[in-house]
Amino acid sequence: MGAMVVSGIDFSQEMIARIQAKVNAEPQLSRGKLSREICGWMDWRKADGGWKEGSCRKALAKLNREKVLVLPERKRICTEQVEQGPGKRKEKIKVAKVSGTLRELGKVSVEPILSRHSQDSKIARTLLERYHPLGAGAPGGAQMRYLVRSSEFGPVGVVTFSSGAWTLKKREEYIGWSEAARRQNLQYVVSNDRFLILPTVKVKHLASKVLGLTMRRLAEDWEQRYKIVPVLAETFVDQSRFKGTCYKAANWTAVGQTAGRRDDRPKEIFLYPLARRWRQQLCAEPPAPRLGETKAPESPRSWAQIEFGRVRFYDQRLKERLYKIAEDFHGCPQGLIPEASGSKARAMGAYRFFENPKVSMNVLLESHAEAAIDRIRQHKIVLAPQDTTTLNYTTHPMTQGLGPTGTKRDQSIGLLLHDTMAFTEQGTPLGVLDAQCWARDPKDKGKRSRRKRLPIEQKESQKWLRSFRKVAEIQKACPNTKLISVGDRESDVYDLFLEATRDPDGPGLLVRMNRAARRKVGGIPLWDFMSARRVDGEIPLHIPHSGSRQARDTVLAVRFAEIQLQPPKRLKSCRPIRAWAVYAREQSKHVLNGNPIEWMLLTTIEVTDIEQATTRINWYARRWGIEVYHRTLKSGCRIKDRQLGTARGLEACLGVDMVVAWNVFHLMMLAREMPHLPCTVFFTDDEWLALCCYTSKSPIPPKQPPSLSDATRMVGAMGGHLGRKLDGPPGAQTLWRGLQRLHPTAELYRILTTGPP
Repeated sequence: MGAMVVSGIDFSQEMIARIQAKVNAEPQLSRGKLSREICGWMDWRKADGGWKEGSCRKALAKLNREKVLVLPERKRICTEQVEQGPGKRKEKIKVAKVSGTLRELGKVSVEPILSRHSQDSKIARTLLERYHPLGAGAPGGAQMRYLVRSSEFGPVGVVTFSSGAWTLKKREEYIGWSEAARRQNLQYVVSNDRFLILPTVKVKHLASKVLGLTMRRLAEDWEQRYKIVPVLAETFVDQSRFKGTCYKAANWTAVGQTAGRRDDRPKEIFLYPLARRWRQQLCAEPPAPRLGETKAPESPRSWAQIEFGRVRFYDQRLKERLYKIAEDFHGCPQGLIPEASGSKARAMGAYRFFENPKVSMNVLLESHAEAAIDRIRQHKIVLAPQDTTTLNYTTHPMTQGLGPTGTKRDQSIGLLLHDTMAFTEQGTPLGVLDAQCWARDPKDKGKRSRRKRLPIEQKESQKWLRSFRKVAEIQKACPNTKLISVGDRESDVYDLFLEATRDPDGPGLLVRMNRAARRKVGGIPLWDFMSARRVDGEIPLHIPHSGSRQARDTVLAVRFAEIQLQPPKRLKSCRPIRAWAVYAREQSKHVLNGNPIEWMLLTTIEVTDIEQATTRINWYARRWGIEVYHRTLKSGCRIKDRQLGTARGLEACLGVDMVVAWNVFHLMMLAREMPHLPCTVFFTDDEWLALCCYTSKSPIPPKQPPSLSDATRMVGAMGGHLGRKLDGPPGAQTLWRGLQRLHPTAELYRILTTGPP
C-alpha cells in the first residue's frame, strides 16, 4: 500500500492501513458509516461544520479502484422511488400553452425546491425528463433547483445548479487563477447545468428575465443551504442546437469552448459574476506550507522520489514523469534528452514536460530544498555559498527568450544562473537552496553607466539579497543549526550587510571584500589599516586545482579586527554596521608566479581570537565547492547542449539537471567524508550488485554490500580512474562517466536475474 492524494486530502500509509484494518474487522460496515468514521479520524468537514461524507465516499471508491484499498462490494439498498424516472409513472402536470408577451404571464417567480420529496421536486423532474434534451440527470452532490411559475399559467420552466466543473482550460485562462487557487476556491463556482422554458410557452424575453431573477437570489440561497457564498456561475451551450441568446441578453460572457470528449461535441462556455471582487477571491492563493514542514515521501523507491517527492504537482502523472526523467538523466548524465530517455516516446514526454506551464525551475527545486533541510538539521554549522555563472546557448539561436551574456564583440546569448548551495564544514554538499535564472534584456543598454543612481531593486545585485532571504527562511526552519551565507567580492554590498543585521537570530554573513569599494576605518583605507596591524597568527591552507592554477599547500598570515561598516552616500540615513574583518595573505616564500593569495573577509559573526579567525577563513575556503559544482553541472550534464524551444523550458530542464549534478557531487564528497558507510546509502541493490559483478568479472556477487568508498572507486574505475597511489579518489567527471556505464549494466543485471519488467 502507498500514500495517495485523493479529493485534495493526503491519505498516508498509516491512514490507509487503519482504514483497511477497520474494513477487515467489520466487513458488514456500510460505506456511509465507514466514511463518517474516516471523516472523524481526519477532521474532514464542510463549511457548515458537517462531515464531508460524500467526498470521502468518492475517495474510498477511487482508492478501491486503484487497489490501494480492498473494500467489499457495495450493497444496493432499494428505497422508495420518490422521484419519477424513465418507465415509471409520470406526474400528471397541466402544461400551459402560451404565445404572447410577458405581461400575459402575470407575475413570474423563481421558487427554490427545498426538498426532493416535495411536490415541486416531482414536477421539476417530470418536466426535465419530458422536455429537456438532456433529461433530468442523476441528482448528487451540491445542487440547487428552481421551479419557474407564472401566476396565470403555473409551471413554465426549471433551472438547476450544481458544483462547478473540475477544470476547463478556457475558464481558467479567463479567471487567471493558479492550480492551487483553483483547487481551494472551486467551491465558489456553481454550474447552471439545466435551463428549461417549456416549448409550449413562446414568450419573448422570458428566458433572460428568468435568468435575471435566478441570478439575483442564487448566492443567498446557496449560502443558506451550504454556508458558502458563490461568486461565479458557469454554463455550457451546445451551439449546434442553441445560440445562447438568452445568456447574452442576461449579460453572461462567452469565454471559449470546452475541449469536447469522444462522445460529446464542444460547447460554448458562459460565465456570470455573482460578486464585484469575484476574480480577486477566486485567485487568492492558499497559504503555502512553511519550509521544512512538508512531509517526506513514505518508502521512496529511488533517490529521485527523495528529492522530488514533495514537489507541488497535483497531478500524480506529472510526478511520475518527473521521477523517470530524473532517473534517466542520472543514468545517462552526458547524453542529450533523446539519448538519456532511451526511446522516442519518453523523449517527447520529456520535452512536453519541460514546456508544461505547471513545471518551472523554482517548483522543482523547492521540493529538493525541502529534502536538503532534512539533511541540514543534522549539522550544527552549515555553509551556504552563493555564486553566479553564465549558461551559454549561442549555438541555439532559435530558442526564444535568451539574452546577451557577454560583450558586444562576442555576441553570445544565454541565461544567467545565481544559485545557493548548502555545505557541511567538511565540504559535503547538502543541496541547492535557491536558484535564480534570468535572461538580460538586449534593449536595456547603458545600465552600467547609471548603476550608482539606481536602487538595488533595479540592479542584478538584488540576487544577493534574495538568496540571503531564502537562507533566512531556512534558518527559521532549522533553529538548532547555524547557517552562514558566503559570498565572493561581487557580494560586497552594504545592503546585504544591512539585511543580515535585521534579525539577530538569522543566518550569519561572510563576504570577501572588494578592494574597489575603497572602504575606510577612521579615515584610513581598510587594506592599509589591516596591513599595519600585527600578525595574529598563521594557518596552513590547501589551494585546490582550478583552471591553469596548480593545487598546492601554502601558509597564510592572519590579522583580524572589529570595524564599523559605514553606509554609502545613497543610504546616509542608515546606521553604521558592526562587523569583523579578517585579513589573510599568503607569505612571500610560498607565493608562486608573484600572485599571492590575499583575502579580506568581512563577517557579521564575532571574531575574538585566532581560532575563530581560522574558522572564518576555512568557511570561505569551502566556497570553492560551488565553483566545482558549476563545472560539474556544465560539463557533466552538458546543459549547454540542451535544446528546447523556449528559455522557460531550458530553466525547467535546468531544475532537474541541477539536482542530478548535486547528487553526483554529493556522492563524491560523501565517499571522502564518510568512506565507511555502506554503499546502500546511495546505490540501489541492482546497482551495487551489478557493480561488484562487473568489477570482479564474476556472476556471483558478495553477500554484503561494499563500503561507500570502495563502491565509489569501482564506479570511478568504470569511468577511467586508474586508482594509482598518487591519483587520489575519483573526481566528479570520472564519476559521471562511470555512472553512465553503470546504468545499463544494472539494467542488464536486473533483467538477467529477475526477468524483463
